[in-house]
Amino acid sequence: MRSGFTSALSCPDTRRTRGHIWEGAADGASSHSLQERQRHRGNKMASKQRPMVTEGDVIAFSKHMDNYSPWELKRLSEHFRPDMVYVIENDIPIVLQELTSRRVITAQQAQDYNDWEKNHDSTGTAEKLVCDIFAVSYAARLGLWMCLFALQSRWAHPNLNGMIDEIIQNGHNLLQEILLNESGHNLDQELKACQIEHKAKLRDLTGMMEENKAPGQPKGQIFPISNRYVELKVISDRHFKKQTHQEHEALAAAGELNEYRLQRRIKSELERIAPDRLFRWCFRSRRIPLSVMVSGVAGVGKTTLVQKFIFDWATGKHYQKFAFVLFFKFREVNEEKMSLESLICQKYPRLQDKLPRVLEDPEKLLFVFDGLDESKTDLKLSRSGSHELCMNPGDVKPVTVIVASLLKHTLLKGCSVLLTSRPSKLTSLEPGIFHRVASIVGFLSKERERYFSMFFGDERVSREAFAYVRDSQVLYTLCYNPSYCWITCTALKPCFTPKAGKSQPAPKTVTQLFVSYVTHIMANHTQEQPEPQRMRNTLINVGWLAEYGITDRILVFQPHHLQVANVEFSSFLTGFLVENPQTDDFSQVTYSFLHLTIQEFFAALVHYLDYKEDKFRDTMAKARSCKEGDYEIFSRFMTGLSDPVTRMPLEKYVGKFSAEATRKVIGWLSEMNYEELLSPEDPKGKRKLMNVFNLFFESRNKQLVCDVVGKDTHLDFSELYLMPVDCTVLAYVLSCCEEIQRLTLDSCFIQNEGLERLRPGLHKVRELSLSDNDLKDDAMKNICSVLKHPNCRLKDLSLGQNMFTEACCTDLASALKENQTLFSLDLTKNKVRNNGLYALLEVLEAQQCKIQKLVLQENGLSDDSCERLCSALSRNSTLRHLNLSANLYTDRCAEDMHHLILTSPSLTDIRLSLNDFSPDMEGHLRSLQREGLKIHI
Repeated sequence: MRSGFTSALSCPDTRRTRGHIWEGAADGASSHSLQERQRHRGNKMASKQRPMVTEGDVIAFSKHMDNYSPWELKRLSEHFRPDMVYVIENDIPIVLQELTSRRVITAQQAQDYNDWEKNHDSTGTAEKLVCDIFAVSYAARLGLWMCLFALQSRWAHPNLNGMIDEIIQNGHNLLQEILLNESGHNLDQELKACQIEHKAKLRDLTGMMEENKAPGQPKGQIFPISNRYVELKVISDRHFKKQTHQEHEALAAAGELNEYRLQRRIKSELERIAPDRLFRWCFRSRRIPLSVMVSGVAGVGKTTLVQKFIFDWATGKHYQKFAFVLFFKFREVNEEKMSLESLICQKYPRLQDKLPRVLEDPEKLLFVFDGLDESKTDLKLSRSGSHELCMNPGDVKPVTVIVASLLKHTLLKGCSVLLTSRPSKLTSLEPGIFHRVASIVGFLSKERERYFSMFFGDERVSREAFAYVRDSQVLYTLCYNPSYCWITCTALKPCFTPKAGKSQPAPKTVTQLFVSYVTHIMANHTQEQPEPQRMRNTLINVGWLAEYGITDRILVFQPHHLQVANVEFSSFLTGFLVENPQTDDFSQVTYSFLHLTIQEFFAALVHYLDYKEDKFRDTMAKARSCKEGDYEIFSRFMTGLSDPVTRMPLEKYVGKFSAEATRKVIGWLSEMNYEELLSPEDPKGKRKLMNVFNLFFESRNKQLVCDVVGKDTHLDFSELYLMPVDCTVLAYVLSCCEEIQRLTLDSCFIQNEGLERLRPGLHKVRELSLSDNDLKDDAMKNICSVLKHPNCRLKDLSLGQNMFTEACCTDLASALKENQTLFSLDLTKNKVRNNGLYALLEVLEAQQCKIQKLVLQENGLSDDSCERLCSALSRNSTLRHLNLSANLYTDRCAEDMHHLILTSPSLTDIRLSLNDFSPDMEGHLRSLQREGLKIHI
């Protein structure tokens, strides 16, 4: 492909022809007008409208690009290469079409790339396309830019608009910035030596990743961050104030992440930001940002991202425009009042002698503050608090005031600031204070798989463990979060790397996963096992500490907290608790649980190990009344630990669980009234009901679920996006019930993966609606399996508005012949067409046919099928209702349709509206009379 590609793109005639067209249409266009139009497009982007790009705009952009020399264009193109690949992979066919129409590539080359994508993924194809074009010539590279500019009319893609906007608004400054980020500032000899020493310290601080303590080892394993770091997906939020809490939690909280939808949103709506581009031109704020917020839920990788960012700066890989990067953690400076000077000297004592020199050029400084959510005081960012801000580096204030002063530029005007926080902390912040707000959404599928591979080392073992987790979905959903990923891998290790040929059963629920994790640590933390009572007392003390933190919203514990709870920190507890040194000599230390979910697990566990009526009642009352979802995972653990099988591995180490706690939790679950949750007055009722079903799933109490849900149940989740993990949970509920009267899953976007998980229990449903779920022919095999089930109770099946074609109708017909229960089948708005109808007619002709209602509205049926339809129905004695509306029938089939109406013995209702009949034909059909038959035209 490369040779043909090169010769076509390097043809001088192509460049002259395009140039002539551009020149003819670009009269009067100026670079300034292009900038104004791009700003207008930026405003349209902010209002979610697609920007209109005229050919005049394309020509003006061409003139703007002509201002760059071939060397400058090459540097800019290389700088934007990752963005180009990301944008192009979003829709390769459209890009190829644009490249072909503008004669950048030939039609044959476009076909070659289409063929390439079929055998590779879209990312690899986009990378190859960009690489090929870059390797050809200046003209080819320029042609690619023209095409991308023109595509703004077809895509409102933030990365596309962002790089176009940056190259127009800031192109020449960007060239200087690229060079500065590579080579850095010219510092005098003394300051350069100070910088080198500072970078060395930061390399030591950030160069190694300590994987959380491996059970049975005194310390965690250490790995070079450059070899161990797995890329985290960072996206830009559109609306800071509105979306900070809701959007982060919806996209990333456990049990709420729909990976398919998230990937689609990232590709089409949200700006993906590589960590080395956090301080590059921001399309939304229309400037190079000085203040950046990176947000994400607990354990998603904020600190790891910052660690990698600083390590890459210290090793010269990016952002050398910052002469000094100064890194702090809020948890280490929480209690103190100090000046910025003393804050720096305390953390970096070797900078003390040169500190005035370091601070004299604020634009060369980057301050990084990690973990705003761990700060005990809020940032003072309101206008009313401006008088409290620092003016000089020597002003003594609380650390949050110092940070606010840096952000407000009353202190060291021109410096850059990077903050991280959990989403819940952002709602109180002033919306305009940050020039860029980004979210970490954690691991998508490829990153999870890579993490498993690195954790287990053995390719076979990692592949088997990852396949199990992916199949589970409940566990797979949790693994978007790197901390969950580590916990999951640790818990699964004895299941997939057995000792002496004995493997443990793999967990199926979240509670079982954490029980497996805790027991694995208990089994390996020491060679001599302590007696059960001592182990139980240790877990009880840790549990009350965790419970205190959950109810009082405390995540970081002081030493006195541990003393009050009688928790004596030991090597065993490092599997659950982490020491956070406040000083280099460990003289001051705080503690936190390895992950918030581990804290929630112990907070639930303690009620089973040390049941206290008053504390149990108060905690459960808070869980019931909480509307923010704070107790959702805690509640899952409470219900999960009520299952004897789930908790059995722990009871071997710590003794029996409280029977009273178990009884109270089961009683709480039995009081659930799912009908109230489905009340039309509560728009969130369907999601709340799914959360209740998650509790049932964790409890593994089939009789309880059967009693609560009942027999004559109508479950309606229509228009609620159901992830595969939701379908797994719903399938469990179905498995517990004898029969479900009606299950409505219209517009739930379940696709075949979700249907595969639901399949084992669908035969218990009497009325099933799966309309508008993007189901394709491969999903029909699961539907047929339900219909063929020996105990199938399905009477009414709605499959409308999917993507079924004639290819799957033979399988459907075969299943219907075996089925003895189905009375109604709705295939509205599919693509059955004539051949598919012929397959279904074989069922209608069979003597054992039970179908009474068949809806084939809008299925592309034509006149050619009418004679065969008449013949089949003349021998059918069960079909009462037939809907053939919105097909392609014309007057050509008048005689057959007339015959069908008058001779079909069982029909009582036929619908023929919205076909292509003439008014006379419609009148004729309407006039036909037959006792007991209604004709709708």
